[in-house]
Amino acid sequence: MGKGLSLWFACSSILMLTAASISISYNIWLALLLGVLCIFNIGWGFIVKAKRRRKAEAATAQRSS
Repeated sequence: MGKGLSLWFACSSILMLTAASISISYNIWLALLLGVLCIFNIGWGFIVKAKRRRKAEAATAQRSS
């Protein structure tokens, strides 16, 4: 995964977790929603990373054949 995309997933996860921690004192449901969205965001980052790695490995294998 590129550095820009990695930075995006890292910063967006940090911002969502920060918003969730702030919202705990105001609305627990909003905090839970933001926490779940952050977990999905982190998971999506791993999915994108795996897909890009597989695509790069397939391209490398195809070139060497």
